[in-house]
Amino acid sequence: MAIVNFNKKLFEQEIGTLDSNMQNRVAMFGTPVESVGGEEIQIEVFPNRPDLLSYSGFRRSFLAFLEKSVGLKEYKVNKPEKDYRVIIDSSVKDVRPYTACAIVRGLSLDDEKIKELIEIQEKLHITIGRKRKKMAIGIYPLEKIKLPITFKAIEPDKIKFMPLESDKELSGLEILHKHPAGKEYAHLLAGKVKFPVFVDANNEVLSMPPIINSQTTGRVDSKTKDVFVECSGFDFDVLKTCLNIITTTMAEMGGKIYQMEIKFGLTKQETTPDLKPREMKLSLQNANKLLGLNLNEKQLKQHIEKMGYNYSKGKVKIPSWRADILHEVDLIEDVAISYGYENFIPEIPKISTTGLEDPTETAKRKISEIISGLGFIEVSNYHLTTKNDQEEKMNAVSSKGTFIEVIGSKTEYNILRENLSHYMLKNFSENVDSEYPQKIFEIGRVFTSENSEIKEKEFLSLAVSPGNFTEVKQMLEYVFRMIDKKVELKEALDAPEHFIEGRTAEIIFNKKRIGFIGEVHPRVLRNWKIKMPVALFEINLDDVLEELEN
Repeated sequence: MAIVNFNKKLFEQEIGTLDSNMQNRVAMFGTPVESVGGEEIQIEVFPNRPDLLSYSGFRRSFLAFLEKSVGLKEYKVNKPEKDYRVIIDSSVKDVRPYTACAIVRGLSLDDEKIKELIEIQEKLHITIGRKRKKMAIGIYPLEKIKLPITFKAIEPDKIKFMPLESDKELSGLEILHKHPAGKEYAHLLAGKVKFPVFVDANNEVLSMPPIINSQTTGRVDSKTKDVFVECSGFDFDVLKTCLNIITTTMAEMGGKIYQMEIKFGLTKQETTPDLKPREMKLSLQNANKLLGLNLNEKQLKQHIEKMGYNYSKGKVKIPSWRADILHEVDLIEDVAISYGYENFIPEIPKISTTGLEDPTETAKRKISEIISGLGFIEVSNYHLTTKNDQEEKMNAVSSKGTFIEVIGSKTEYNILRENLSHYMLKNFSENVDSEYPQKIFEIGRVFTSENSEIKEKEFLSLAVSPGNFTEVKQMLEYVFRMIDKKVELKEALDAPEHFIEGRTAEIIFNKKRIGFIGEVHPRVLRNWKIKMPVALFEINLDDVLEELEN
């Protein structure tokens, strides 16, 4: 969540007196009041509503909630004028490939509005932008820029400009090493051969995103009337939404929005911003069923339009700046907010049930308590992992290509884990300077593909560093003895490649192989930069849990 500061005097002038009743309405809108001071009011804005991160955006939505200005607010978007164009050079493809841009004219800025623009810019950087990693925003005085704009990437030593809050010209690398903003965000450009820059038609550098604007062409003040706005990053849809939030905020300040042509090479072209509302179906029956109400169509229309939408014949027009509406359920949630959570009447269910812990969870908890009693720390890792961690670092030659990949992953964690052992080693590698011995275990799901169907299995892995085969064998036998089950070891003929040959064994339960135990190969330890020997076992718990349940 983000804490946003609003001018109390302005709030009371334009919205209403900030008494206890108004504070309650603000809270019921979904933005709890954090504090009210002499000159400021602080409210909490949850991550799903980035459009409320500015006073202008909040006022627009909250006035509709108060039924002072209901329905979808429309903004006039002017077509691009001459040279209202941004050219995206192919050189940014591997650095920061996309940008969405606009021009806003006729602004009348004062210190309060400039503060508001800076605040929403930084709040968007932190939230949607993931601290500028995913998206960064730049706002520039148009009178100091010659259009069209080019977005390209060049060698750091060839970048020369005076960054904000600096009195001398610096190169791209000097900015990362010497400028405060450069030091803070240097990791975002680490390892890049070229850095992205926006330059105008005079070849003047406007900024080096996502780091810093130019002092010459990138500082907005109270004299600025017209601005160029850009959002750069890796997801064009996210950039367009952020641009819509920024430009409509400026429109609320009296600005006029102008589109820009975004040219991707010789053939592809986009025009931004696009403030046309999206359309989504909203079923009266589904809304009543989910909320336990008995609204009629007229009441549904009233409630949904209180939240800033337009409604007609089962279809809702959604503002282009609402990034949180992904499903009909999101619309129904807004109906609930409009209806008022305080107006819902609690009801006791007509059926009586007795709660009971799932037998599988009971069995897992018992095993966990047994191992914890031996001085082991239970860890919990992601279900997603990386090819490098699961295969290359584990020397898993035979399993290459068998992983289940997540389509369209936005991070390097893009495959479902098929074992826990690599995460045990990852945990050790991230704690090489911690006190030894280190003893950890995990009970968790792994995923396999069988006949084009994804199967989930419950696994247990236990690891000791420094450790040896005998030590983890004792742990394995103790766990099974404590749950009154028998397990035996046999010579491993096809053990995983991360074990030392001759120091590993198959784990047999009810005449069925359920896993392996052994000492980790030094080559694998070097891959993980682990300084101590490691011994571990990993087993499929499904059959064991089934017997414990019975």
